Amino acid sequence: MMLLLVTVALGLALPARGVAAEALGQVTYVAVALLFFLYGAKLDPASVRAGLMNWRLQGLTFAATYLVIPGLGLGIAALFGPLLGPQVTMGVIFLAVLPSTVQSSIAFVSIAGGNVPAAICAASLSNLVGVVLTPVLVALLLHAGDGGISLDAIIRIGTQILLPFVAGQVLRPWVGGFVRNRKTLTLVVDRGAILLIVYSAFSAGTVSGLWSEIPAAALIALIAVMLVMLAAVFGLMAGAGRVFGLPPEDRAVLFFCGSTKSLASGLPIATALFPPETVGATVLPILVYHMAQLLICAMIAQGRARRNRAAALVS
Repeated sequence: MMLLLVTVALGLALPARGVAAEALGQVTYVAVALLFFLYGAKLDPASVRAGLMNWRLQGLTFAATYLVIPGLGLGIAALFGPLLGPQVTMGVIFLAVLPSTVQSSIAFVSIAGGNVPAAICAASLSNLVGVVLTPVLVALLLHAGDGGISLDAIIRIGTQILLPFVAGQVLRPWVGGFVRNRKTLTLVVDRGAILLIVYSAFSAGTVSGLWSEIPAAALIALIAVMLVMLAAVFGLMAGAGRVFGLPPEDRAVLFFCGSTKSLASGLPIATALFPPETVGATVLPILVYHMAQLLICAMIAQGRARRNRAAALVS
């Protein structure tokens, strides 16, 4: 948590610019790819197949991302729209129809001792479908028209997430033991990838001048509304896990993959769908929600990890 807060401060005070920003993007890309290679190398293929076949968990996570949270977002927009203004309110609805995060949600599931294979399946499916479904939902809910969506998001998921994971699975007979015996390696890559994502996001907002364009009172109101929305989402995901009788490992998947929203997917889609003069205000709710979810999910995942260690010691 301290590292996350320091990273946020660095992104605000010392953002990466120019060549440094490009280098940061490349390093982040490699770190995420390495993370999923390590996941693939240490996961038993039987566990991966079980994750794909867990239709109840996959269905619940998908419904949370594209039905429950969009409905909640519409309610939040209707209730707080006069306080936030039209463009930021549009951004709240846009946020609600985004796919879940990939790398950070899976990292949190891993930290919390959850079902990582199912998390990889849920998050990847959410993003692959979201490239098409999110613009459709935006058009239906906001009447934004049909902005053209490139294949970059699909290619990025394939090359950064799925390909390294498959490579890890293929090489597992040779490197799996090495990876499993060095848990610190996966731990460092997990945390490092999250810190890089946070710094990149805050750096981009600082360099674009986004923070200076928003009045302080409006920003405070937005932060409060996003925290209310995030708390409601967390409550719904935790309650659904209990109501449907999911085991603890699957509850972690529903909680982290079902409640998070992707900044990495949201920014390119927003640029394609919304006019340049309004896109800054439209993506501000995504930035606030995304940063809040990373900070709070880190606390929750660490807490679950401590409880898991304590239970293991007792047993």
